[in-house]
Amino acid sequence: MTQMEEWAFPTRYDQDYLPDPESPYWFPVRETMDPEERDAAVLPRLREVMEYAYANSSFYKDKWDAVDCKPADITSFEAFEQVPVVTKAEMRESQADHPPFGNYLCIEPTDVHHIHGTSGTTGQPTAFGIGRRDWEVIADNHARILWGMGVRPGDTVFVAALFSLYLGSWGAMAGAERLRCRVLPFGAGAQGMTSRAVNWLARLKPTAFYATPSYALRLAEVAEQEKIDPREFGLKVMFFSGEPGASVPKVRSAIEEAFGATVIDCGTMAEMTPFMSASATAGTPDGMLLWQDIVWHEVCDPETFRTVPYGDEGTPVYTHLERTSQPMIRLASNDLTRWVMEDNPCGRTYPKLPQGVYGRIDDMIHIRGENVYPTEVDNYLRGVDDYGGEHQIIVRRTGSMDEMIVRAETTLPEGQRSDFEQRTGSGLQSFLGVRVTFESVDANTLERAEHKSRRVVDEREHTR
Repeated sequence: MTQMEEWAFPTRYDQDYLPDPESPYWFPVRETMDPEERDAAVLPRLREVMEYAYANSSFYKDKWDAVDCKPADITSFEAFEQVPVVTKAEMRESQADHPPFGNYLCIEPTDVHHIHGTSGTTGQPTAFGIGRRDWEVIADNHARILWGMGVRPGDTVFVAALFSLYLGSWGAMAGAERLRCRVLPFGAGAQGMTSRAVNWLARLKPTAFYATPSYALRLAEVAEQEKIDPREFGLKVMFFSGEPGASVPKVRSAIEEAFGATVIDCGTMAEMTPFMSASATAGTPDGMLLWQDIVWHEVCDPETFRTVPYGDEGTPVYTHLERTSQPMIRLASNDLTRWVMEDNPCGRTYPKLPQGVYGRIDDMIHIRGENVYPTEVDNYLRGVDDYGGEHQIIVRRTGSMDEMIVRAETTLPEGQRSDFEQRTGSGLQSFLGVRVTFESVDANTLERAEHKSRRVVDEREHTR
């Protein structure tokens, strides 16, 4: 078997290592090897990680004992698919019973180095406890993926995301620092910050930029309001996570057109940090590659949690291959995607999500027997002439029937909108295959995202 670079568990990477400056790969063997050979190395690693979790976590021991599942039984990927998935509800319950980190922590609480978590806006927040060694490994993983995006030592990386519980900003910064980049941890979310970001970007002209896709669009709007062309920032690489968008064709092209930069989609789940294990590259900038030697990614039937064939749609299920603190083993994402296995222009032999992660099962709008994804509305509207840049989806119940209203901004004055409304409304209805009531409002009327977009208002929740 081909010797993979620094392939060991527990993992400890050489902190002084940097690739050949001329190489597009951080680890040429691991990234370009025969995928069957890589899988042959991953299978015993899955068993090894399970043995570690079984020995160090009553959460996993009890869960697996209840279904007579033992790490030693994992002799094939088919057997691994029998391992029961972990859900977010189970994690919250574990942390309620074993505060603060749950009984799946697997290290001593005193060894936790970074604490992050969910916001808790819809319930009890989930705490992420990450060990010091794991944080170093995460930084190495993200540096490796940034190298694949084309970011190099000495480049300036502008991080325009919340520095709080949110792991995205911290993970991006950790990777950039390990790559020996200059990092501006600018942040986001406070009043007036977007205008200040425009000023700093114009002054520093950084190479790379990290945020959410909706924030990048907002940034372009503010720059143009201040009579600054976003292309003058000189950005070469813009990488995004936190929400669908960077793989939505019209959103992606809008960002590319505004900034003149390569747009990279990346990201899985905060719980799965290194979350950038699903990421495009400079040579394969569309969709996301699944870096299967960092995190094991499966795309599964959402009912059975068995993997679906390449070409099919399913829900991602994730397993850490290198984490020793709060390792996730078959974490169910509740997201939706489609995966393929094909030749990648960059030469990496990983599977690919050609449309990225395009929605969440619980974000899907069920209306009159049809399923509508918010990203579909976004993708359609951004291709419409005279669209004003923001929209809102309202779902309400009228009598016994559900109704979907799409309210979109337009650049047209009020007396000249009838054709826009008729054309856009009928086109959207045909595109989605469901009846839509379409309304237009003035540009700059609807609230802009200073971090993640919130465009769906489901009023049925208050009438059920």
